Amino acid sequence: MGRNTRKRRMPLATKAIAGAAALALGGGGLVWANYYASAHESKNDAWGGNRTKAVNAQVVTIKCPDVGQQLTAVPEQARGEVDGELATLDQQITEAYQRLATTRDAQTRDASFVQNSILGPLKDRRKVILDRIKLEINRAGGQTPGDLDDMAPCTGTPAEQNQTDAGDGQGGQDNGQNDGQDNGQQGDNGGQNDGGQDNGGQNDGGQDNGGQNDGGQQGGDDGQQGIGGQAGNGPVAADFVDITTVQPNVKAKPRKSRNASNGTFTTRCGVNANGNHNTDNVIVAPGVANGAHHLHDYVGNQKIDAFASNDTFLQGGTSCQNKNDLSSYYWPVVRVQDGSQDFDQDADGGGKEGNVGRILKPLQAQIKYVGSPTGKVVAMPQFLRIITGDAKTTTNGLANANAHWSCTGFENKVQLTEQYPICPEGSRMVRTFAFQSCWDGQNTDSANHRTHIAFADERGNCPSGFKAIPQLTMRLVYDVPRPTIENGAVKNAYAVDGFPEQLHKAATDHDDFINITTGGLANKIANCLNSGRNCK
Repeated sequence: MGRNTRKRRMPLATKAIAGAAALALGGGGLVWANYYASAHESKNDAWGGNRTKAVNAQVVTIKCPDVGQQLTAVPEQARGEVDGELATLDQQITEAYQRLATTRDAQTRDASFVQNSILGPLKDRRKVILDRIKLEINRAGGQTPGDLDDMAPCTGTPAEQNQTDAGDGQGGQDNGQNDGQDNGQQGDNGGQNDGGQDNGGQNDGGQDNGGQNDGGQQGGDDGQQGIGGQAGNGPVAADFVDITTVQPNVKAKPRKSRNASNGTFTTRCGVNANGNHNTDNVIVAPGVANGAHHLHDYVGNQKIDAFASNDTFLQGGTSCQNKNDLSSYYWPVVRVQDGSQDFDQDADGGGKEGNVGRILKPLQAQIKYVGSPTGKVVAMPQFLRIITGDAKTTTNGLANANAHWSCTGFENKVQLTEQYPICPEGSRMVRTFAFQSCWDGQNTDSANHRTHIAFADERGNCPSGFKAIPQLTMRLVYDVPRPTIENGAVKNAYAVDGFPEQLHKAATDHDDFINITTGGLANKIANCLNSGRNCK
């Protein structure tokens, strides 16, 4: 899709850090393959770039409080400005991480370098933005959290702690996210995926990150710690597990009541064969180009970018066979890190921000709405926005994680959250999503894009005051070259796109949706589910 040519939104505070950004990017953009300064360099990499082995970096990434998740009561009239300032915070973290990644030599020579040259200045820049957020909220008559100033400081994550911080909900989903819900997704091999299972059965199948392999993967060498990955920001061998070694962890589905809405509604919207991509996110960063800092596949509505609005959504056209389905379904792309590059290797959100490798197009993208096991559903409201999962679990923990990785033939037995599966011969990788299915009955969005929507509990009941809506489920199937682990390093790694400081962890997978329908389709979907029919 062609990019909107409207001027990029730039909050005032962004201008104050532009000089620092230029310094961090070296004036010409970051060359991600050259993360680490080391004497062990080879100038003749298999994929044409410089291969650089990691020094023993003490700090592998930056952890900053996720301010947006704490802002649950932003007045409507202030949300546009606040969203813009939150996008600036994300940009600041990206720039600080880039500086972290390109100053490894200085870090080894000066133990205080990270704090004095990266984290300290980052705190000061964040404080400017937080002050502006407080001003904008207060001006609109709202109140900011009392601890907002405490969210300015960021910390460095040591190498030995660079795995996902589990936080609350280790091994599974917090607050009963989708546990046991029937999401109606049927695998090719007859395995049925259960929308929100924990991964507590995982074994030690992931191995320590180690040396560098022929596919351009980067890790430690001679016992040194590294971050791995073709761009130096993950994944590592420990992020993968042979799915045949994982104990079954899929829970039983909840028992359906006599009043359950047993129907399904399937919409066919393709696999993004036309390459409709962008690095925007109109839900969390409206009006901000490259607000996601990673690339999305888009199916359904064909006019979704940072500058789209409810009015333009209705004029967007659709890739769906049902032309009344103008909804937008978008998710981060998956790439194979085999030393190859793609069209965005020199672009923001792509290679400039550590998202490298060959983009994989799904073989299948199955989109299905299912009902509630405890009762009837109400129609989704027009322009309802839902984000499921959390793109920042590496720093936030797993409280909002909703990633599900598996393989065909294993979907009804094993669902992984914190690791990518290595599938056996003849099996294909599968990523699935089961969205929140409870709506507050009033709002189509909320300040933190979460509180207007909720998950049902393990029995399928919505929280008090929430109504059951059709649950959107998605199943994406990929033909992924089988990763192998040799000498502690992963070859032919694959990974989901993400913010560079998130290190391409599996748990950061997420999915986005905007409900846009015409011709009474929203009511037709609800009626189909409530009457127990299987509709298309």
